[in-house]
Amino acid sequence: MSTVRLVEENAKGLNPKVKAVYDDIKAVKKTDRVSNIWRALATNPDHLELCWTRLKAIMQPGKVDMLTKEIIALAVSVTNGCSYCINSHTAAVQKLGLDNEALGEVLAVVGLFNQMNRLADAYQIEPDIRPDVS
Repeated sequence: MSTVRLVEENAKGLNPKVKAVYDDIKAVKKTDRVSNIWRALATNPDHLELCWTRLKAIMQPGKVDMLTKEIIALAVSVTNGCSYCINSHTAAVQKLGLDNEALGEVLAVVGLFNQMNRLADAYQIEPDIRPDVS
């Protein structure tokens, strides 16, 4: 259950900034509804606008394709234990063509490196391989 009352799309006296963001979300995502995360963020219209603007700027094709970006979003969501985001980004990678076998591989990599990161931190190992910064 949400800790705030979600802002309905057809709420009486809907803040104009919220309405504008909601309309943009529906247009960009080609959907007829606004997801719960945005409806929760709408309790603070400025924060809603900031988060939506950042998402639109970052989650678009660039040097990194959309499937890879969504796989990264899924991996971070799994690592952080966010069930809302796990469901959202699993649906997104499936929509972008990732099948169940590939999803299993992604989740295996996430699990492996969460373990390896924790082991490296627990052993307090000094890095001996560094990226090329030239």
